[in-house]
Amino acid sequence: MYAVTGITGKVGGAVARELLAAGRQVRAVVRDAARADAWKSRGCELAIARMEDAATLAAAFEGVEGVFILPPPEFDPAPGFPEARRVIDAVSAALRIAQPPKVVLLSTIGAQATETNLLTQRTLMEQALNDLPMPVTFLRPGWFMENAAWDVASARDDGVIASYLQPLDRAVPMIATADVGRVSAELLQQTWSGLRIVELEGPRRVSPNELAAAFARVLGRAVRAEVVERTTWEALFRAQGMQQPLPRMRMLDGFNEGWIDFEGSPEAIMRGRIDVDAVVRELVAQAV
Repeated sequence: MYAVTGITGKVGGAVARELLAAGRQVRAVVRDAARADAWKSRGCELAIARMEDAATLAAAFEGVEGVFILPPPEFDPAPGFPEARRVIDAVSAALRIAQPPKVVLLSTIGAQATETNLLTQRTLMEQALNDLPMPVTFLRPGWFMENAAWDVASARDDGVIASYLQPLDRAVPMIATADVGRVSAELLQQTWSGLRIVELEGPRRVSPNELAAAFARVLGRAVRAEVVERTTWEALFRAQGMQQPLPRMRMLDGFNEGWIDFEGSPEAIMRGRIDVDAVVRELVAQAV
C-alpha cells in the first residue's frame, strides 16, 4: 500500500495510475471524499486528511510501504510563505509520527536557489524533510509543459502566445506531468538509503519559439511567440487578482537569468519520454 497525496491533480493522479497499473495498492489521501469517488471506484482506499493537519496526515501515512508528498501549490503567497509553512510543519510532524519506510517529495527545479522566489516554498519543504530518519527522495522536475494550457486560446484564435520566458530562443528544462507521475511512482517502488535528489526533464529543452512551433504543428496554422515585457508584469499580475506578485516575478527572473536550473551534472539528469508536441496536442484537444 502506498499513500498518495494530491491524487485529484494531474501529477498525483498520474502517480496513482502508475502504481495501480503495477499491481500496487493505493491509499488516496484527500481532504474531500466526494472528490475521490473515481479513485475509490478504482479500488483505492480513502484517507481523509488536511495537508495542514499533522494528526490526520499521520493516520493517513500509517502502515504503508511509502508516501508520495505533493505539497499544495500556493501561487500568491503572503510574505514569508505562511501558507506553505503550515503545510511543511504538518507534513514533517506527520512523517515523524507515522514513520513510513520511505518518502518521495515532489519538489522543483531550482530548489537549491538562495534567492527568494515562488519556488522557495519547495526549498523550505526540502529543508524540513532532509533529516528524516527514513529514506527520502526529492524529485525536482523542470517547468511543466502543461503550463502551456494558458496559451491554447491565443494560439488557436490569434496565432500568438505571450511569453514570460525570455529571450524567445532560450530553451529551458520542461517536463510533462505524466512523466513526473510515472517517474515518481517508479522511485517510490525502489529501495534506497538516506537522502537522494533526482532531477527530471523531458526529451529535450524547449524555448518559447519552439513551443510556438509545436502549437503551429498541432493547429495547422502559423503561431509565433511574443515577449511580455518585464516592466508590465506587476500590473498584469495585479490585474489578474494577485496580491503579492513579486515571488512569481522573481521565479520568472530565475528561469530567464539562469539561476533557477538543475543542480547536478547534465549526465545525471533523468529524461522523460513525452515531447512537447504530444502535450500541446492533448491541451488543444481538451480545449475543444
